Amino acid sequence: MPDDASAVRQAGHTALLATVASAEPLVGASRRRYDSSASVGVPAHVTVLFPFLGSDRLDTATIEALRALAGERSPFTVRFEGCQRFPEALYLAPTPDRPFRALTDAVARRWPEAPPYGGRFADVVPHLTVAHGQPTRVFDEVEAALAPRLPVVANVSSVSLFVSDGDRWRRHAEFPLLG
Repeated sequence: MPDDASAVRQAGHTALLATVASAEPLVGASRRRYDSSASVGVPAHVTVLFPFLGSDRLDTATIEALRALAGERSPFTVRFEGCQRFPEALYLAPTPDRPFRALTDAVARRWPEAPPYGGRFADVVPHLTVAHGQPTRVFDEVEAALAPRLPVVANVSSVSLFVSDGDRWRRHAEFPLLG
């Protein structure tokens, strides 16, 4: 999922997300304050693929292909044990991260015209963004507040397709991991 406000608000963008409801009590307040995607309807999540296809390409065949792809994978459990940083973001790192990487790889292979993050990164690192575009001191404060409350354990049993109308992101479909 994009972390900059301009990308978050583009109508027609879509994203495949593994939502992490169990992290919301821990990170919700920080995300609402320091991550612009939270204020436009995006729940706590690990991005599987952004941007996905434009919303005009979400036909029945695409939805069924996503359902089949997700259905081939098994649900999994991850732990978020600590904070890490990118230059512009503070995030929780999932352990293990391999199931997320496998989902991203499978979707990107099926739809090569939609590389993760538009192909900007050679290695896509699974993460749950807590704060973005803030001064280091804010990252330090947020991390200090979160650390004693970790770990968070999450059962990932589906992937959700979110669509932006330019103002809000809404869940368009959910695809269970059936294994």
